[in-house]
Amino acid sequence: TGAQYGRNIPACNDNIISNKFKTASEISFFYPKERKRMKTIRIENNFARVCPGLKIGIIGAQVTNAETDPRLWEQIDDEASRIAAAYKIDEINKRPAIQATRKAYRSFGKDPNRYRVSSEALCRRIIRGLGIYRIDTLVDLINLVSVRSGYSIGAFDADRIEGDTLVLGVGKEGEIFRSIGRGVLNIEGLPVYRDDKGGIGTPTSDEERTKITLDTKNLFVIINAYGEEMPLDETIAFTTGLLRQYASAENLSLIHI
Repeated sequence: TGAQYGRNIPACNDNIISNKFKTASEISFFYPKERKRMKTIRIENNFARVCPGLKIGIIGAQVTNAETDPRLWEQIDDEASRIAAAYKIDEINKRPAIQATRKAYRSFGKDPNRYRVSSEALCRRIIRGLGIYRIDTLVDLINLVSVRSGYSIGAFDADRIEGDTLVLGVGKEGEIFRSIGRGVLNIEGLPVYRDDKGGIGTPTSDEERTKITLDTKNLFVIINAYGEEMPLDETIAFTTGLLRQYASAENLSLIHI
């Protein structure tokens, strides 16, 4: 469906908004129990024209992070075994969600073989026998969701996001982006979410400035479905279930468009 410009969609507490699978140029998202704290995601017009089928899932939650959890890693290992049995290395980029994100990269002039989609990179590590990095509970469970769904997922410390608006657009030449664990990343031609200070997330990597740490208390998650593979509502439900089980998530707010 095409973008519906000028439409604001308020999120509701611990519920999925009813107008699922519609795109919008602007989404207003309230944090649970803090109606004065609102984040708005705005999609630039040129981006919406190139990616009219983009669906976005958003989750906000109060969480408790911790070191890696052995119970969670049993699930991650099971999923890794499934991926390794189901795909060869040259088949991963044919997964619908990954293939669609790679297509978006090409539409903006970016080479997806040089700048891999994060979900593709995780699956390739699994198939090559390298495994997934163990970081902390929140990062690990987001990686699990990404591997299962095929979607690139941005996960941020909400308290580190500058301002009330995130804008989804395309990276520009010379734009500074300090990728987590990779140093400065050339984001020219990459889809990028920006806050008031600059870029915070791309489908390849997120920014150091807003990354999750063990001190993260307020989580902001953006699931980017450039092409659907795992139904978005199921992906959100799977994510929130993991957050409740392993990160003691409370006061969740959810929306998908």
